[in-house]
Amino acid sequence: MPEAERIPRPDWLKISLKTSENFKEVNKLICDNSLHTVCQEARCPNIYECWSDRTATFMILGNICTRHCGFCSVKKGIPGAVDPDEPDNVANAARLMGVDYAVVTSVDRDDMPDEGATHFAITIRAIRAALPDCKVEVLIPDFNGRRELLDIVLDERPEVLAHNIETVEALYRRVRPIAVYEQSLRILEESVKYREEHGANISTKCGIMLGLGETREELMHTVGDIAETGCDIITIGQYLSPKRNALSVERFYTPEEFEEIKERAYEFGFKHVESSPLVRSSYKAKSQWEKVMSQLVG
Repeated sequence: MPEAERIPRPDWLKISLKTSENFKEVNKLICDNSLHTVCQEARCPNIYECWSDRTATFMILGNICTRHCGFCSVKKGIPGAVDPDEPDNVANAARLMGVDYAVVTSVDRDDMPDEGATHFAITIRAIRAALPDCKVEVLIPDFNGRRELLDIVLDERPEVLAHNIETVEALYRRVRPIAVYEQSLRILEESVKYREEHGANISTKCGIMLGLGETREELMHTVGDIAETGCDIITIGQYLSPKRNALSVERFYTPEEFEEIKERAYEFGFKHVESSPLVRSSYKAKSQWEKVMSQLVG
């Protein structure tokens, strides 16, 4: 197994661990509703900031993943049965938190006939029933490239359909051994096609991590591949090893390098680029979507 990161974390990646009253309240809501969040499961460095702002990314379909990605701290193995009350519990927590923009993601469920697509759809409907004005972003797995499963989610018209490439193609065998680079690109491409076919107001988003051993040339090639799908938003952040047996950090990029990469990414035609060391796919998600919407209105 890979060892934990060996190189020391630089000063710009030092994180405040302050817990506010809002943080404690959100934590209680998550526990009381028997929910999982990617904030906890992926050991997100922004959890203290986001929960203090009363925002969280809900993780549905349990907390055990059927994939074995080397960068992730989510439990791997054989998942249990899906909780039929989970969509309502997510919606209730979102209502009590008073959110007007909900982000929902999941583990991979290759063990299910529909890979969890229907559960995503039910969760979107439950949130909108509880909070009619709430915007919904979904961060979905690749559904093994099955368009019919993607359509189940898109038929609910989430404001944002996100799917992460995570890393460059050359590193997939080490970083995402079960996933297929071209298949993930196809999910984004088919989401854009759906939008065009149905006249749906759905933005698309993709995220990648830096520091796993990619070259600058490989990175920019990947950014270009994502742009060619018609994707609206790209998020670019520093990989941080979440646990001892996760993949090591090969390199820490400086804030200046992230800014340079951001400028180059805009040249590919993205409507919005979020690029800095602590950026994650759902970090400031509402703000990302609003910036895209302002361009369309303008």
